[in-house]
Amino acid sequence: MRSALVFGALAALAAASPVPQEIDYDSVNAAGLPPTATIPVVGATAQVVTYDAAAAASSVAAEVTQDPASARKRDLGKRDGSCAVQPTGIPSLVPSPDTASAFLAADVFAAAATSASTPSGYTNTFTNLKASNNAYGYMGYTTLQSYNPTLCSQKCDKINGCAAFNIYFERDPSLDPNSINCPDPKSVTNIKCVFWGGPVTAANANNAGQWRDSFRVVIAGSNGYVNNTIEPAQGYSQPNYLGNAAINAPNDCTGANTYMGFKLFQDGPFDANLCATACSAQSAYNLAHPPAAPAVPQTCQFFNTYLLLKNGASVGQYCSMYSESWANSYATNKGSYQTNSAGATDHYTITYSYSFSNSTDPGVPAGPCVKV
Repeated sequence: MRSALVFGALAALAAASPVPQEIDYDSVNAAGLPPTATIPVVGATAQVVTYDAAAAASSVAAEVTQDPASARKRDLGKRDGSCAVQPTGIPSLVPSPDTASAFLAADVFAAAATSASTPSGYTNTFTNLKASNNAYGYMGYTTLQSYNPTLCSQKCDKINGCAAFNIYFERDPSLDPNSINCPDPKSVTNIKCVFWGGPVTAANANNAGQWRDSFRVVIAGSNGYVNNTIEPAQGYSQPNYLGNAAINAPNDCTGANTYMGFKLFQDGPFDANLCATACSAQSAYNLAHPPAAPAVPQTCQFFNTYLLLKNGASVGQYCSMYSESWANSYATNKGSYQTNSAGATDHYTITYSYSFSNSTDPGVPAGPCVKV
């Protein structure tokens, strides 16, 4: 079991400025999708994923001028089980007959999900689905003895980087299934609370279970909750929510392009401080490597960060950097359709979008504005 996931490397570096500042789809495609989180079905009742924000920020600053790093994929090869006895779960919640179809039809799970209260400070994003999430930034999970979203939220609040959680009932095997000796053991029912570093939505609730030899794992009563706030970025304004759109800024009043490039992060939770660090590091680099006179170095004073989705799956946290601050009215980029190398069409969309301005210097035009 992998017990910790920390920020690894940038998947792409600042790109030359397109006009306008389109998402760099070539770099995004080259980066690929981050590995899918694997939440254990057997062998554990909890998993802890830690996030070291300071180390992540240090990595960003150090890598601003380095070459892109490839996203690493994990080999999730299939294995046969050992018939080892698994945690007992909640015996009273095992339906009769003990089948996957009976589990999915059990009224008790739907009743718990639909009557659950939304924890303070959170928004309920979906209710009573028969699938769990594959969201951005897996932060671990725990099992509960009762269906209690408030308890889940309290645990999420104590996890550095946790932005959302998914609570659900899961039909799990009582033995680690083995194709010869225990292919379809009796079931146990677990209540799982899974923590994520990005939003959980009905769209990314796409894990309907799995087969373990002849045993079918299924999910019921699945609810999602997202924290109403995100952590601020040090040295920047409070997070400004842009919804499902990104900034598409024009040239400033002097005709200068204020877009400075982008960063794409694919490891760890959604963290605006990564973008803030990249923004500051880019400024420091530009000041240390000024252009020839009379041109002056361009510094980063504003950034827009969001989750970029490809056909509904998270590609990563995208950060666009600018030398000036731009208002919400310029958040007009809602993604696009792109033809891939195989000739098929990919749909890129934006979610969880926020903007941040430098608290002491939000940026100014490159020179005096020309009045017409």
